[in-house]
Amino acid sequence: MSEPAWVGIDLGTQSVRAIALDDHGRSLAMASSPLHSSRHGDRHEQDPGEWWSAAVAVLRDVTSQLPPGVEVRALAVSGTSGTVVPVDAASGRATGPAVMYDDRRGAAHLERVAAAGSAVWTRLGYRMQASWALPKLLSLLDEGVLPSASAVAHQPDVITSRLAGRRMPSDLSSALKSGADLDTVSWPVAVFEELGLAGERMPQLAPSGALIGEVSDAASRETGLPAGCAIVAGMTDGCAAQIAAGALGPGAWNSVLGTTLVLKGVAHERRVDPSGAVYSHRAPFGTGWYPGGASSTGAGAISAWLPGRDLDALTRGFDAAAPPPVAYPLVGRGERFPFVSSDAEAFLPGAGDDASMFAAILHGVAYVERLAFDLLAATGYDVSGPVLVTGGGARNPVWTQLRADVLGRPVHVPEHGEGAAGMAVLAAAGAGAGVGAAAGAANVDPLATAAARMLPAPRIVPADAERHERLMPTYVRFVDELDERGWIGAGLAASARERSTR
Repeated sequence: MSEPAWVGIDLGTQSVRAIALDDHGRSLAMASSPLHSSRHGDRHEQDPGEWWSAAVAVLRDVTSQLPPGVEVRALAVSGTSGTVVPVDAASGRATGPAVMYDDRRGAAHLERVAAAGSAVWTRLGYRMQASWALPKLLSLLDEGVLPSASAVAHQPDVITSRLAGRRMPSDLSSALKSGADLDTVSWPVAVFEELGLAGERMPQLAPSGALIGEVSDAASRETGLPAGCAIVAGMTDGCAAQIAAGALGPGAWNSVLGTTLVLKGVAHERRVDPSGAVYSHRAPFGTGWYPGGASSTGAGAISAWLPGRDLDALTRGFDAAAPPPVAYPLVGRGERFPFVSSDAEAFLPGAGDDASMFAAILHGVAYVERLAFDLLAATGYDVSGPVLVTGGGARNPVWTQLRADVLGRPVHVPEHGEGAAGMAVLAAAGAGAGVGAAAGAANVDPLATAAARMLPAPRIVPADAERHERLMPTYVRFVDELDERGWIGAGLAASARERSTR
C-alpha cells in the first residue's frame, strides 16, 4: 500500500506555493511560481488564469518530486482574505479579473453596507471596511462586471473548481469578508436583498476542514495529482500560516510578516472590538475562534522604498545601539489593523538614506505589531501565550530580534511558516489521517491531533530586557503621534501607554 502525502497550496500576492508533507510533517517536495499584479490608485487586480497556470506548474513540480510509493491523499488551498472573482455560475471558471484583498474601490458603498448589515456585523464582532469583499462586490455590480450570468467566488474557489471540474463551495474563512454569517454557516440573504445583491450569486459555504470534492480525471492529467484525491476546504492565508506555525492553543498567537503584517490567535470565545479592527475566523472543526487582523503595513515597505537594495548588507549594517526612530512605514493610504483609518499615511522622519530608511521600516513595523497586541489585550483576549513569527520577515534575524525586544518577550520561529504547509496539515486533518475522531472518538480535535504529529518544535529568540526598556519611550512617542493625528482612539492610546510600563 502506498504511503500518504498531504499537499497544501497557498495563493499569495506575489506567488503560488505548494508543499507536500508526509505523515510526520517532513517536507517531501515544494515549488513556487510567480504572480503579477496590476495596480492603479486604489485598485489592485490579478488575472485568475495566471493563478491556475501557476498552480498547475507547482503541482506538476511537486508531484514529480515525490518518492516512489508515495501518493497524495488530500489537499487544501489558502488564498488572500477579501479577494473576490466573477465566475461562471455553472463551472466556477473566472469571467473577469480578480479584485484583490487591498483593493479599495468599495469605499463608496461602505456606509450603505455598514447600515444594512449593522445587526449581523455587530453580532459577529466586526465592522465592514472599504477593502473587504462585500463593498467591492457592490462596486462590481455598478461597473457591470457581474452580469446576470455571473456568480461570485473567492480566490481558493478558482483553483478548487478547476481541480474538481465543477463550481465548488467557498470555505467559511475566505467568505468572512463577503458577509458570511459564521454562526449559522449561511449568507445574510435579507441584508443582500437590501443591498441589491442576489443571494444566488454567492457560492455555497463549507466549514474549513470539511471534505468538499475530489480531483477530476482532467485535472489529474494536468497537475499530476491522482484522480479522486480529496479536496478539503481551506482557510485564508493568515489562518493557514497560523496552522503551519502551530499556534493552535488558547492564548497562542502567530504573527505573519510578509507584504503586510497579519496577526492571528486562538480563543474559546469571540470578543467584540468596538473599533472594528479585530475580527474572528471560526476555527476548523468548530473548536473555537481565530481572532486577529491584517495591517496594511509590513515588509512591502522595503520593496516600495528600497527596491533592488542589498538587504543583506543593510541588515549587517543595522545599528541596534543607535537611537530608535519614531516611524510608521505605511505604503499607500489607509490602515486596517491595529486601527481603522482611511486617512492614515506614512511618517518616516529622518529616513534620508538607505540605512536610516531600513531602520525606520524595521522599527515602525515592530511598533505596529506591539500596538496590535495592546489592542487585542484591551479587547479582552489572552495574549500571554507563545508568539510564533512566520513570513519572509521572520527570516531576517535582526528584525526578529528587534520584534522580540519591542514586545518584551521571546518569539518562537517555527520550522514551517508557510501557509502552504498549514494547508497540508489541514488536508491531513480533514481527510481523517490517523485521527481518533474519524473512528468516533469523543472530544478529539482533528487539527490539533494532526499538528502534534506533523509540526516540529520551534526555536526561540529571547528578548533583551535592557534593550526593551530603551525602546519603550520611543514606542510611546509612536503611539502619541498616532493619537495626535486622530487615527487611534483615546482608549487604545491610554492602554498602550499603560502596558509599556509593565
